[in-house]
Amino acid sequence: MREVFSLRNGHAGRSIFRICNVFFMFLLLVLMLVPLAKVISDSFDRSTIYGLNFWPKNPSIEAYKSIFTNPNLRQPLLVSIVTTVCGTALGLTMATLGAYVLRQKKLVGRGFFAKFIFVTMVFNGGLVPTFLVLKGLHMTNTLWAVLLPPSVNVFNMILMRSFFEQIPESLFESAEIDGATPPQVFWSIVLPLSTAALASIGLFFAVEYWNEFFRYVMYISKTDYYNFQIKLRDLILSEQNINDPAIIGFANMVKNAGVVVAMLPFFVIYPFAQRYFIAGVTMGSVKE
Repeated sequence: MREVFSLRNGHAGRSIFRICNVFFMFLLLVLMLVPLAKVISDSFDRSTIYGLNFWPKNPSIEAYKSIFTNPNLRQPLLVSIVTTVCGTALGLTMATLGAYVLRQKKLVGRGFFAKFIFVTMVFNGGLVPTFLVLKGLHMTNTLWAVLLPPSVNVFNMILMRSFFEQIPESLFESAEIDGATPPQVFWSIVLPLSTAALASIGLFFAVEYWNEFFRYVMYISKTDYYNFQIKLRDLILSEQNINDPAIIGFANMVKNAGVVVAMLPFFVIYPFAQRYFIAGVTMGSVKE
């Protein structure tokens, strides 16, 4: 009887936990969707409306036309797209090559280099020394100041090395017996087997470059090189100095459309990369 009673209590406890879990997730979903729905609605509504409204009363797509046709908005958007694509490619190149080198067990000083690189992830030179180095290299007021520093990401390199270490050693030995050079092994064996890692780490890099704000403020003063996030900040601040209701309505619509455009790329990409992302973030967690 005592065992039956304990089983019933355990089943009841699990049922209560599931109900609470579902309720919590539903509440979390509502808290995320309500602001998102309002932003999307306001991006199509030319009326100056405050408060919760989930359907535009004066529908218009002028805000989206303005973003893609107005040079003041189109140029920063192109800068964001270019830096995200180029930065992601550069970051993946640095992470994969560095991880492949650190994976080589025959590398002289492998442990020293691994520890030295790990220290740079915990401690950095600081804001002022970094600025002075970039200025000394004549990289300030160029997109290189935004592209190069984030591309050397030690955390992503360590994740990639953990994934490379899961590849069976027999594959490398077979390739060496067949006469394959290390670059051929890297290109023909390692990369094709690392799709999940490349997708997940590439997503990390893409999100970082797309949402970059701080480096543009610190290292770039030329407005021609500003990205879409900087322009979105300027749109939000400029609305405070406008008194005309019609202009405020259009400015509010453009501001919300800018927020939607800033979120849209990863809303589209993530569902397709989700299975690779889940597989990639768990790499290195289990070893044979």
